[in-house]
This record gives sequence, structure tokens and C-alpha cells, in this order.
Amino acid sequence: MKKKHILVAEDDETISELIRYNLEKHGFHVSRYASGEKVLLHAGADMPELILLDILLPGIDGIRVCRLLREEEKTRAIPIIMVTAKGEEQDIVEGLEAGADDYITKPFSPRVLLARLQAVLRRGSREGVASEKTAGPTKVRELSIDPQRYQVTVAGKRLDLTVTEYQILVFLAGRAGWVFTRQQIVEAVRGGEYHVTDRAVDVAIFGLRKKLGEYGGYVETVRGIGYRFVDENGETGA
Repeated sequence: MKKKHILVAEDDETISELIRYNLEKHGFHVSRYASGEKVLLHAGADMPELILLDILLPGIDGIRVCRLLREEEKTRAIPIIMVTAKGEEQDIVEGLEAGADDYITKPFSPRVLLARLQAVLRRGSREGVASEKTAGPTKVRELSIDPQRYQVTVAGKRLDLTVTEYQILVFLAGRAGWVFTRQQIVEAVRGGEYHVTDRAVDVAIFGLRKKLGEYGGYVETVRGIGYRFVDENGETGA
């Protein structure tokens, strides 16, 4: 059976070696790079199943690397976990907004790292199966969502969404008219084991509305509860 390939972007040799040792012990193939430039150079060629990405890399930092990977068609769908010593809420929000699938703060235990990594890989596997079963794009009002191409268009114009924005839009649009709390949205698009602040959901919704432009009103705030996608009749909450 082919080993799953994990790309580790970490400039601290001690931490990098610790990650390599523990992942290889659990059956993963690991490649390691110590700069953002090398990650960008090799990610598209190596096509790993997941990238562990430190924020404070020399040269191009991890946030910028994450954004650039999400902009490229070939690397857009590769799961990314931010591994960082910066644990403040704004740093976490910035990483998620850039397109990271999860984050873990230093210092961390190898068991926690492995559990988070496996959780993200499981989610990616489930999403891949779901995409394969989808015959074609789903159309909701002026929106067209194509999961096989990981692409959204509105009124014929393609939207450049982060992974989080895309997942939230697909979740809400697929249940038009239903109201969801922030925590329900997190559990739906990330999995129940994922911890994230309400602020991160709000940031993603804000970015999504901005990119939807004149159609931003489709994603509605329901005061005191959360968010919903306005239904076919255009009815809004109270």
C-alpha cells in the first residue's frame, strides 16, 4: 500500500526532525523544506496528501505561501495545517482566511499533531468521495457550484474563494432557507473535532459577501443566531 505523503515546511531543524520521526513511525512518507520558496517550488511537483506549514518561514512566510498555493489550480485542493508559535486569535483567523484547513500551535505533542493531521485527511477523503458522486455543477439562483472543479461562478463570473469561504458557501447554499449557528457551520465544514472562534466564521462570511458583490445579500445574518442562504423566494429572516 502506498504511503501517504506529507510535506513539512519548518525551518527549525529540531522540530522538523521531530515531526518527521513521528510521522514516519506511523507509516507516512515525509519530505521537508525550510523556506516558503522551496515549498512553492516542490508542492506542485510532489503533490503531497497534506502540507504542514509553519507561519514564520524565512523568505516568503507561511500565510503568503498558503494564499499562493490556493491560487494555483494544481495545488488548490491540497489540505494545509498551519503549525505555528503564534497562537493569538488574529493569527489564527489570518491563517484560516488564507485558506488553511486547520492549525496547531507550538509547543505541541506528537499525539495531538497526528490526531489533527488524520482528522483533516479523513475530511478530505470524504469530500473527495462526495465530489466523485456529483454528476455536475449545482445551480442555486445565480450561483453555479462545480465541486469537481472546486469552482464557483455567480452570474457567469468566477469567484476566487478561499477554502473556508468555498466550504461555507457550499454548505449554506445547499440548505437554502435554513438558519445555522456559527458552531454548526464550523462542525459542518471542518468537523466536530475542530476548534475555531466565532470571529473566524465572521471573517469568512465577510470575505464571501464582498466577493459575491451585488449578490452578497444571499448570505444573510440572522440576528442573535447565525447565518443562512436566502431561499428561492428571496425571503429573509426577521
